[in-house]
Amino acid sequence: MGIPRISRAAQRTALTGLVSLAFATTGLVAAGSAQAQTAGASATPHVKRLCSQPTKHRVMACKALARTDVVQPHALTVNAVSPLAVPSGYGPSDLLSAYNLPANGGAGATIAIVDAQDDPNAESDLAAYRSQYGLPACTTANGCFSKVDQNGGTNYPTADAGWAGEISLDLDMVSAIAPNAHILLVESSTANMSDLGTAVNTAVASGAKYVSNSYGGSEDSSDLTADNQYFKHPGVAITVSAGDSAYGAEYPAASQYVTSVGGTALKKDSSARGWSESVWHTSSTEGTGSGCSAYDPKPSWQTDSGCSKRAISDVSAVADPATGVAVYDSYQATGWNVYGGTSASAPIIAGVYALAGTPGTGDYPSKYPYAHTSALNDVTTGSNGTCSPSYLCTAGPGYDGPTGLGTPNGTTAFATGGSTGGGTGSALTNGAFETGNLSGWTSTGSTAASTDAAHNGSYGALVGSSSPTNTSSIAQTFTAPTGSSKVSFGYDVTCPDTVTYDWATATLKDNTTGTTTTVLPKTCTNGAGWKTASGSLTAGHSYTLTLTSKDDDYAGDETYTYYDDVTVS
Repeated sequence: MGIPRISRAAQRTALTGLVSLAFATTGLVAAGSAQAQTAGASATPHVKRLCSQPTKHRVMACKALARTDVVQPHALTVNAVSPLAVPSGYGPSDLLSAYNLPANGGAGATIAIVDAQDDPNAESDLAAYRSQYGLPACTTANGCFSKVDQNGGTNYPTADAGWAGEISLDLDMVSAIAPNAHILLVESSTANMSDLGTAVNTAVASGAKYVSNSYGGSEDSSDLTADNQYFKHPGVAITVSAGDSAYGAEYPAASQYVTSVGGTALKKDSSARGWSESVWHTSSTEGTGSGCSAYDPKPSWQTDSGCSKRAISDVSAVADPATGVAVYDSYQATGWNVYGGTSASAPIIAGVYALAGTPGTGDYPSKYPYAHTSALNDVTTGSNGTCSPSYLCTAGPGYDGPTGLGTPNGTTAFATGGSTGGGTGSALTNGAFETGNLSGWTSTGSTAASTDAAHNGSYGALVGSSSPTNTSSIAQTFTAPTGSSKVSFGYDVTCPDTVTYDWATATLKDNTTGTTTTVLPKTCTNGAGWKTASGSLTAGHSYTLTLTSKDDDYAGDETYTYYDDVTVS
């Protein structure tokens, strides 16, 4: 006996009832073109982790959370799906509106997604998402999409439903933000850091300038080795999820070489922006990660005073499942879902970097937002736990741990021109010394660009010598650009004597007013490692920054200083 045909009237009735059920159950509005979510979305949605928490060191878990209380309105067992059956969750137009981003961006860019295990349906699921939202096709056939194993081949790992959902989330988010970018999916054999790190290296070697990593695990003492093996890629924007377990540092978000991405709750409102954000925090074990690394050193451009090492996060984007994003995932899943977690925010930020343009050679793009904090939406409400100092877990004006410097407001904060430490349009010339010389600087005494002096990138400035010398220095005159308020630099002093005879020091002369400020008082330390110093600027004034190393020319206690990452922000 054949299956009876369902009338169009019956289909419409069933669809209307299911849409009403979805609205009543979830608080998510399927509103025609935008899939808008109301401010009344459930504060404590029912969710599940797509990947179980790791039980061993150096094993990573994906950071995707799936809503289990959302009934998608189009899940009808009828012959055809009505175009009225719009997925719940934020879609591309919502995200572009919330973050003031251009439509149809990303042309010429390749964004790599690094995840573990295989998603056999990755390409077909991506096609379903992009078709739903009218985005251009991204397929293997048209050269837009490619999938490789961790070594760049086609020996794909074992399929895994949890990681497949993560992969769908990542692919859909970069598609939403940068629909004209090419996408490279690199699948590692396991969730071990060594395999995932190998996949990161493969992504970079394949030419991707933007690499999204939506996974993390506990920190340990081998992180610095992993930094150098897998994440030290100047000229590449590498984004990493800050974590979904509320306050606490995770790796590789703690790496000094990546952009760590926190999470927010994103809601529509009646403000001029049309949106508002707060820290995503659902419970003591669920919310955006943040914290102070136990191992990774602090990048020179990160100047918060309450964490002597790497602070997490740098920036943020939507991650709260209660205000989650629409994702299509069909591998051992139902198709349309609402997902959250910092697995959503990391690929969103990778997409924004792609919109902003190719990173500067030798730059670590994580420093770009610090040069243009006014080009971000500062998130000032909410917390993800209890900590001291409180800014590492509580939002407030300026930098905080859960949301970093804020969320995108256009692309300015993510562009190489936003960095004033040696990139295009910089106030300072060669502030990162990545030219391999001291071009742009005036030198006295014994000075050189040296690989030994590098804090970040390949080169730093060696001022002084391991042989007896007298006073050596490098100096540069520049004009503080509009919006700037400080100059910062990293330094590492080797001074086996006392400050009576040998020292490092730095001065900042305001040529406009004729006043000179000592931004690094005479310092003589030995083996203390990299530190950061900064001085205040007035936009429009001319300044001369002088970085000095003083040695008394006495054999046996030679003093010299490494300087690197000189930035104006």
